[in-house]
Amino acid sequence: QICCSAVHISKLQHPDGTVLKQLQPPPRGPREQEFYNKVYDSDCCDSILLELREYLPKYFGVWSPPTAPNDMYLKLEDVTRKFKKPCIMDVKIGQKSYDPYASAEKIQQQVSKYPLMEEIGFLVLGMRVYHVCTDSYETQNQHYGRSLTKETVKDGVSKFFHNGYCLRKDAVAASIQKIEKILEWFEGQEQLNFYASSLLFVYEGSCQATTVRLSDVTLAEKRVMPKGLLSGGDILEYNNNIHVINSTENGKIEASVSKGLSKFYALHKKAYSKRHHGQLSLKVENLEQGNVWKSSTCITQEHLNGNVIPQLEKVFCHVPAEIKESANVEVRMIDFAHVFPSNTRDEGYIYGLKNLITVLQNILDN
Repeated sequence: QICCSAVHISKLQHPDGTVLKQLQPPPRGPREQEFYNKVYDSDCCDSILLELREYLPKYFGVWSPPTAPNDMYLKLEDVTRKFKKPCIMDVKIGQKSYDPYASAEKIQQQVSKYPLMEEIGFLVLGMRVYHVCTDSYETQNQHYGRSLTKETVKDGVSKFFHNGYCLRKDAVAASIQKIEKILEWFEGQEQLNFYASSLLFVYEGSCQATTVRLSDVTLAEKRVMPKGLLSGGDILEYNNNIHVINSTENGKIEASVSKGLSKFYALHKKAYSKRHHGQLSLKVENLEQGNVWKSSTCITQEHLNGNVIPQLEKVFCHVPAEIKESANVEVRMIDFAHVFPSNTRDEGYIYGLKNLITVLQNILDN
């Protein structure tokens, strides 16, 4: 048994790799099943619903175990399956976590759980974050999210993108891009309203086969690497190691960091304009089982001297906000037991998405 959202709903893993979500009691379970059936109807020709499929887990119908034919499960895509070290966060979206048909008692119950829902527009239900330093996961449950205030919600969300060593700004930027697509869909549809529905965030905790290009890192100003590291146009290329050459008064210090990285790392310096002294472009290609984030934990005072130590963190982790395609990130809508037909825009969900984007953008900007 696994906890797909690492928070509150345990799901079973089917042998074929899909996830089984047990159907909730009526009316919630049948309503969610009806929603999936409608969106994934093979005869569907509604462009709004066809686009919505892009933002949901794939749906493979209903399944029952042979030993308990009355137990019904939704058979869904396991969004985490392709990740080696999946970092997962479940965020409930909208200003109301109760639907229009909720009783007064139910409304009071939901409001009392998180009174700030209407103001903030989303609630972190929990997270599971891979920490490279300890090769372990840190988890937070729904009580963590409910403890967040307007003043602390930014730090509370940023915790999900911190791997114990540095902030994964590439994952933040990629998440914003995904949410913006979902927001665009909501702003263009007036047929469905979503209550108590969530966004499931997943990103790769280890550094997999991605290509990261860093530009606009001024050597002299940012001191990412010492001046004179590379002459103009020169390329340093090594297999399975990063070699950092630092010219100091005492001579050259060479530090070899990480044997787990494969193929090559090319560092080259290029002239940009008179206003820029020199800029560093880092290209990381074809990483195999090696783990940049874990390997980078080896970069300590014992391995490197001078200003190189804190700056390598910037090179590997603090990817500029404009590099949105570099991170392996999934953002999917989940939990549809409270989806209802409508003839107006879902302003509560839109409000929540916009606020969440603002919080994530602030994390990037700071």
